[in-house]
Amino acid sequence: MGRIKTGLVKRTSRNLLAESSDQFTKDFDKNKRILGNTMPSRRLRNMIAGFITRAKMNTKKIIQEESQITK
Repeated sequence: MGRIKTGLVKRTSRNLLAESSDQFTKDFDKNKRILGNTMPSRRLRNMIAGFITRAKMNTKKIIQEESQITK
């Protein structure tokens, strides 16, 4: 089991993905650099970057699974 993310992390990550989904990638370090100094703390920035990374990875898996089912 992993760590539970707070509502703030989830809400902020989802808002950022909705606004600019194409900027973020599956790479944690790139997402961390994109967020840069916009976050109030380093820990919060890393948590949001990690959540976005996992969300990007999961959406790719979901899309691939759906395409295999339709074949």
